[in-house]
Amino acid sequence: MYVKAPPLVYLLHPPQSLGDHPSFVFQSRRRRSNCCITTLLLSHKLFLHSQSSTRTRILKRVSQNLSVTKAVSAQAASSSSTGESVAKTLERDVLKALSQIIDPDFGTDIVSCGFVKDLGIDEALGEVSFRLELTTPACPVKDMFENRANEVVAALPWVKKVNVTMSAQPAKPIFAGQLPFGLSRISNIIAVSSCKGGVGKSTVAVNLAYTLAGMGARVGIFDADVYGPSLPTMVNPESRILEMNPETKTIIPTEYIGVKLVSFGFAGQGRAIMRGPMVSGVINQLLTTAEWGELDYLVIDMPPGTGDIQLTLCQVAPLTAAVIVTTPQKLAFIDVAKGVRMFSKLKVPCVAVVENMSHFDADGKRYYPFGKGSGSEVVKQFGIPHLFELPIRPTLSASGDSGTPEVVSDPLSDVARTFQDLGVCVVQQCAKIRQQVSTAVTYDKYLKAIRVKVPNSDEEFLLHPATVRRNDRSAQSVDEWTGEQKVQFGDVAEDIEPEDIRPMGNYAVSITWPDGFSQIAPYDQLETIERLVDVPPLSPVEV
Repeated sequence: MYVKAPPLVYLLHPPQSLGDHPSFVFQSRRRRSNCCITTLLLSHKLFLHSQSSTRTRILKRVSQNLSVTKAVSAQAASSSSTGESVAKTLERDVLKALSQIIDPDFGTDIVSCGFVKDLGIDEALGEVSFRLELTTPACPVKDMFENRANEVVAALPWVKKVNVTMSAQPAKPIFAGQLPFGLSRISNIIAVSSCKGGVGKSTVAVNLAYTLAGMGARVGIFDADVYGPSLPTMVNPESRILEMNPETKTIIPTEYIGVKLVSFGFAGQGRAIMRGPMVSGVINQLLTTAEWGELDYLVIDMPPGTGDIQLTLCQVAPLTAAVIVTTPQKLAFIDVAKGVRMFSKLKVPCVAVVENMSHFDADGKRYYPFGKGSGSEVVKQFGIPHLFELPIRPTLSASGDSGTPEVVSDPLSDVARTFQDLGVCVVQQCAKIRQQVSTAVTYDKYLKAIRVKVPNSDEEFLLHPATVRRNDRSAQSVDEWTGEQKVQFGDVAEDIEPEDIRPMGNYAVSITWPDGFSQIAPYDQLETIERLVDVPPLSPVEV
């Protein structure tokens, strides 16, 4: 209804009825809201001066108009709610479809792993787009993930087009401590070790690095053998001298086929003639002050032995895992066993054993000139899950002398396929280790307890936060000379809660408390602390 407002004279002296004055013109328009009648009448105070019958008609009309308005508002709200509900339903359908895809390394679906990012749905066009963010660009099943994601989402009846983008998480270490700048953007550091010279350790390290690079990863190689660096012989970069950034005083790695390289052999000094402490300092400087940038994998070619140099490397660099190289002889096994025990003490998991010069084939037969069993004995005695055998091949030796790794010069050879299998193993094991370490110690806010599941252990248990805090063994809590406990029982509040828990490599976590104290809690110590027995039931929300 449209209302033409009456002149001011009619407002001061209202007429007997609305219909008596041509100033009010009512036109029925169903498309328009009738609420303006109420607004105009009340604003001009006509309602109070009208006759009883007129007021009745107006009230009835106003009541009808308000009912229509409420209905329209309710319909609009319902429409908006329905739109949101439909959008959530479609998103739930997509995530349910993607949850059919299981990560073979974690044994969990990719939705629970948090791989699905930037999910967008265009209902009108039937288009779905999302990004799968994997733990590493070298993921060996990334093509399978992409194909399966396309298949399961496209199978939804309302989907007409699927856009899948593949990406990888930014390179970052799982380490809570303050790392040297050069190592602060490296996801995984792999030690290739034998603890014995002449078994082909450098050959394995270089070919493994270029295999990972071929899988799409950003890779670097650090030659830690100062006395006899092998990297300058095994690769042939255009620039064979390391340069220093004059502004930052950092070392700029040289590069060959996309892999960054640092070796004392590229320092222009050849082989070092110096004592142990000086060597440790040189290695520390080369490793930590190099501008590695963002790397998915840094492969360290470890020097032979288990002395100061090896311990320095293990302490300076937060090693993710180790690959052990041996030969079939029993003598090689004895030295390799020492290295495995060293890594075990330093809480560095050994993920694979490579038995080099294992055999050769001739006249349709396989021969084992150095015997066999050393590699399998390492696997059996120390529980290392994977064994890879490299044959005696002249091409493998020749590629090391020519400056072009075998996996680059002949990527389809049997040797290259073995290194491909080794690369897949390293990628999968590193992903498992990172996942285990990142979830080993967490705080359960509902239970108000610290939940612990040590890597490579099936046991899970709960600890009271106050008990963990009181068991700190650092110099701030215990007198180093007398062993006297500085922090008394009553000094720690019973209801204390940790503010942050972050992993410290593969052996401990850093727990930050409300008073600002940062406690280093090794897994071994957490396993000895008194555990919670009475655990309250889950809340209805969690159930």
